Amino acid sequence: MSDPLKFLVVDALAGVQAFARQLLHSHGFAADSILCCADTEAALAQGLAFKPHFLITDWFPKAPLTGLQLYQRLREVQPALQLSLLSFEVAPEHGFEAQALGAHFLLKKPFTAEQLQAEMTRALETMAKQSPGLHGRVRDARPAPRPVLPALPPQPVVKPGDRVRYQGAVHVAQYVVHRHGETVVQLKGQTAFVPLEKLQPA
Repeated sequence: MSDPLKFLVVDALAGVQAFARQLLHSHGFAADSILCCADTEAALAQGLAFKPHFLITDWFPKAPLTGLQLYQRLREVQPALQLSLLSFEVAPEHGFEAQALGAHFLLKKPFTAEQLQAEMTRALETMAKQSPGLHGRVRDARPAPRPVLPALPPQPVVKPGDRVRYQGAVHVAQYVVHRHGETVVQLKGQTAFVPLEKLQPA
């Protein structure tokens, strides 16, 4: 009997790891076939032994080992490794690089559970068509009922680019992130994340 499909999820945000894990569970994949890491160094150390079939990773553009370099290193032990990418920055050149590597998708952060589910479902179906050897594993793992969406916090009222008031001053929201069950916002020019409830519309 063939080995079960194995997934490696690499993202600094625990919330993204949890969403991806829940989503794969909802497709019928077992807990021990899903490995989550917060950075590329840990992912490489564990991934070389784990030998995943599918890598879902943040781009990690500023890390010593980027998401793309991680993919290339892991392909040394798993030549048929499939790739999907997540990134806050999605410029045309990112799309070209992702396409050149054959990535199933490049999803811009922050995204919703529905967006991640749509992309992952499409990627699994593509894998089943392209790789006859994987077809049974993908097909068997998918349950008959519609997968249950992971629970996400309510959509934030603040979007990137919105003007908000914080500590008496007006700022521009740069990133809106779901993590550890809460929504936080990074303001332009500031490094710290601010809990959503501390912001007011400007």
